[in-house]
Amino acid sequence: MSDLLSAPILDAGQDDALGFAEPSPSPTSLLLMGRGVDLTSERGVECSGAMPTASDPDLIERARAARDALGSRAFVLGHHYQRDEVISFADVTGDSFKLAREAAARPEAEFILFCGVHFMAESADILTTDHQKVILPDLAAGCSMADMANIEQVETAWDALAEAGITDKTVPVTYMNSTAAIKAFTGRNGGTVCTSSNAEVALRWAFDQVGGLESDGKILFLPDQHLGRNTAVLKLGLTLDDCVVYNPYRPLGGLTVDELRKARVILWRGHCSVHGRFSLRNVEEIRAKVPDVTVLSHPECKYEVIEASDMVGSTEYIIKALDAAEPGSSWAIGTELNLVRRLAAAHPDKNVHYLDSTVCFCSTMNRIDLPHLTWAMESLLAGNVPNQITVAEDDARWAKAALDQMLALPGL
Repeated sequence: MSDLLSAPILDAGQDDALGFAEPSPSPTSLLLMGRGVDLTSERGVECSGAMPTASDPDLIERARAARDALGSRAFVLGHHYQRDEVISFADVTGDSFKLAREAAARPEAEFILFCGVHFMAESADILTTDHQKVILPDLAAGCSMADMANIEQVETAWDALAEAGITDKTVPVTYMNSTAAIKAFTGRNGGTVCTSSNAEVALRWAFDQVGGLESDGKILFLPDQHLGRNTAVLKLGLTLDDCVVYNPYRPLGGLTVDELRKARVILWRGHCSVHGRFSLRNVEEIRAKVPDVTVLSHPECKYEVIEASDMVGSTEYIIKALDAAEPGSSWAIGTELNLVRRLAAAHPDKNVHYLDSTVCFCSTMNRIDLPHLTWAMESLLAGNVPNQITVAEDDARWAKAALDQMLALPGL
């Protein structure tokens, strides 16, 4: 079980003994907890009802009783961005790739309770055995980034690249944060999956398939434009001009045939709704406020944020960096707030700050709460299998081919 357990929840702007300041709630952040309406937001959020109270002792006892009764029949996975109340029941915590591998390493578990989002549960279903059942406690827990690239759009884009005469020299690479259908598309077309930890290795491999970095070979990178751009420019040495953004809502992606032919990396117009919020202004403000602060950002942040950061890495990298940091050092972390809170609580000898000044949870991740997890576990005990995630056989086969190619890359 993770040692990054619950941090105290403070009032907005209140500092604890560590110097951690709870960000002020933005209007959109209240939607995540069931308060307010914003139909003009990216996902058209409408939440009814009052803000739920903290889990009461009876619910916690019910959850404990259900978890104990399930025993080794169930394996509970908790993503780093989950609520503390859910993380406290997780057998393993981690990022999406680590959790999928952990699920595959537990063939004796009949049920995999995946406390993450939909694409993660799909990957777990692909990598686990046929007799195992993967359960997502709330089916509304999707991923806005993954939703920004649906299979019809991607196939239309591939047709456009074919008309431009460049598919024979283009390798698709999809980020782990994508649907099973997109992973399957990548597998069918000779590509690979990547994580935020191995994106550089994956892109170098992809270029090697079409003549290397010095050739006119290309990569179609899905669905996060920021991870693709940051890796191509800051790790592979390409230029910003070598990258173009494909907008699926415009003919030819809003590009000319000549632009497609000249591009080295064709970036899908997608992004993370959490990491995309961080700005260069956030970095400048924290440096002015905290002397000698180390800014550590996730590679899904915008290019200008990454360029201005001192360190960049995945959630696992961020956790390890804080573990190894010197006592008394100051850190500003550019990733999801639930994780930053737990890092602050787990490192009382370090000064941990959230990079943004307002709350930004992963809204869909936060849909999974203790009531949903308890309901799912109690349903299993009653002989019902709720919210099982099943990937179609053909998609599973080709998605696994892309995942296997990733597993074959150096460093994994």
